[in-house]
Amino acid sequence: MQKSKRNSVLAKTINTEKEYTIEEAVKLLKENSKVKFVETLDCAIRLGVDPRHADQMIRGTVSLPNGTGKEVKVLVIAKGAKAQEALDAGADYAGFEDYLEKIKGGWAETDVIIAMPDTMSELGKLGRVLGPKGLMPNPKSGTVTNDVAKAVKEVKAGKIEFRVEKAGIVHTSLGKLNFESDKLVENTKAFLNTIIKMKPSSAKGLYIRSLFLSSTMGPGLKITKDEVAY
Repeated sequence: MQKSKRNSVLAKTINTEKEYTIEEAVKLLKENSKVKFVETLDCAIRLGVDPRHADQMIRGTVSLPNGTGKEVKVLVIAKGAKAQEALDAGADYAGFEDYLEKIKGGWAETDVIIAMPDTMSELGKLGRVLGPKGLMPNPKSGTVTNDVAKAVKEVKAGKIEFRVEKAGIVHTSLGKLNFESDKLVENTKAFLNTIIKMKPSSAKGLYIRSLFLSSTMGPGLKITKDEVAY
């Protein structure tokens, strides 16, 4: 396949065969971002786990110290005073039956759904709609909680959820490329440290097989083994 003009230029300035430190990779990706929109710093970690085993399912949340740079729309499924509490904390939408009906009708103008435990019996019926979109609230990710105000503030401040895919890979975004380099590095290391702490005792052999950083439209840069316990 013929390379585009942009990819040909990138090939001259970035060596994708080389291994980089996190700092080097972030610097290169920022310097070579030439598109007309602000790209995102993306991360892909291949883990030595088998997600088919429940004790090796890597899933959790991390609060990025410098946020994601993305405006996250939050819907809180709650009744009465709790709905107002969520709105006061910064939620974009809050309510119960009216939003259940909207979701049934295909409404999906939200990035995260937080729910009170007493609403899950009804919200759970919408699993076929919300599950494939990754929007179903879950206690493990802190999105099913009585403290909706705290949950809203955490999500708005840069708390992200991640989950290992069938192939043992975790994908996530770690901020916008117009962040200062040190802030992107700090976000990356916070996420990496969270993944390392979640290593299951049943995982055999190498835990972190590879780590790549990329921009939305840029190449993937492999991070050196010196950065993590491969």
